Amino acid sequence: MRTNALSRCLFWIVSRLAFAVYQRFPIFGPLRCTVGVIRRGPDYLVIDRADGRGYGLPGGILRRREAEEEGLKREIKEETGLSVTRAEFIFRCPIAEPIAASIAVFRVAAEGQLRGSWEGEPRWVTIEELSARVTKSQRPIVEQLAQRTS
Repeated sequence: MRTNALSRCLFWIVSRLAFAVYQRFPIFGPLRCTVGVIRRGPDYLVIDRADGRGYGLPGGILRRREAEEEGLKREIKEETGLSVTRAEFIFRCPIAEPIAASIAVFRVAAEGQLRGSWEGEPRWVTIEELSARVTKSQRPIVEQLAQRTS
């Protein structure tokens, strides 16, 4: 348990530092990112982020020359322990704040044993709960999802 708390504290430091530095020195330009929308009935799978930024859909920054779907599979496995069995591209969302990014959004089916990581704990939440606590960078994505489900 102590290692878990220590690793999450480390993630908080790394995340906050990375955001602060890249906001001032965006040397790679807009980041290429991907997220997965995983649903169970009316609920969405989110990561309750260990850096205190709120809820985020599972996903993250792509590696150099990494294909979007491959990065999506890697990030979901890292953050949730789940293996992606199907991924369908839904839309692309450009983000200006807090860091410029282009986020590819996928509808995802996944299987396996759900677990947390140093980045946070996975949770099943309603669209209303997600909307209330979503990270700033994913707010436009959640707004589009909410429109599609209403």
